[in-house]
Amino acid sequence: MNVIIIGGTGLLGLSGAKELIKRGHKVKALSLPEIPKKLDIPSELELVFGNYETMTDNELRKHMRNQESLVFAAGVDERIEHSGPIYDFYYSRNIQPLKRLLKIAKEMKLKSAVICGSYFTYLDRLWENLYLYENHPYIKSRVDQTNEAFSFYDKDFAVTMLELPYIFGVQEGRKPVWVFLVEMIKKMPLATFFPKGGTAMVTVNQVGQTIASSVENAKGARMIPVGYYNLTWKKMIRIIHKALGTPKKPIISIPKWVFKLSLIPRQRKLKQKGIDPGLNLKLLPKIMSKKAYIDNRYLKEILFVKEDNIEKAIIDSVKLSLKILEDQLEVVDMK
Repeated sequence: MNVIIIGGTGLLGLSGAKELIKRGHKVKALSLPEIPKKLDIPSELELVFGNYETMTDNELRKHMRNQESLVFAAGVDERIEHSGPIYDFYYSRNIQPLKRLLKIAKEMKLKSAVICGSYFTYLDRLWENLYLYENHPYIKSRVDQTNEAFSFYDKDFAVTMLELPYIFGVQEGRKPVWVFLVEMIKKMPLATFFPKGGTAMVTVNQVGQTIASSVENAKGARMIPVGYYNLTWKKMIRIIHKALGTPKKPIISIPKWVFKLSLIPRQRKLKQKGIDPGLNLKLLPKIMSKKAYIDNRYLKEILFVKEDNIEKAIIDSVKLSLKILEDQLEVVDMK
């Protein structure tokens, strides 16, 4: 099968490309030119440098010619700070470009699209009483992205939305998303204070397998909650402590109201900078204090995603983050 990946040298896109190539597929990747110097790119990967957002429709048509499936592993998430109405920013980066890509993909007779999304859309369905769509601009944008993507589905064009949770694993030379968490934990020397609850997670290798299997088994309009491991925050932080060389450091679970108070300085700082956060910080404790778990049976039994070493993936992510904080590495920001 011929597959084109938007964001094909990012952490997720490249993992998907490697797995697809391993399975015998032919892969083309569109990528921004700023990539890590020692990035391990398979020789079989057809790499095209350029910004898909500024390419003309004809340029995109040219790249999609003779392709069968489109993988969208680009866009931005809630960590990106931006002034002005934040929903408009997410729309301009995650929804509008995807609509154009899917329209052209159908014109060029591609058979399917696989989109890397967020497990917040799954949580929005799971926790209806929290009104996540109404209260969090980022979550609203991800739900709207899914609905827009599904509007392109028909009997000749399948659309799969991967609802991705916490992802651990590294790409040497690229900044992990976990630098902020490692820095926060290091600033609490005597004990780590964190809310109760927990989250689903996967390794980057498992995301690559999920992308490849979703391409191979594309059908209908599907939302796939992608989760293989469910860990409490306390268990996850215990692994982080181990990676930081402080395995005996206490972990204290704090109630929602204490966590809410701790976020007030962050809210004030963002307001002073004119930044509208993607997640409503006043309501974030309600999310963080719950167990955002995902049943892994679909991944195991339908997509045949294999067991991996989640503890090693977390430790690798933390150690790379620590090197960056200590200015030992020059890295490219995570895409």
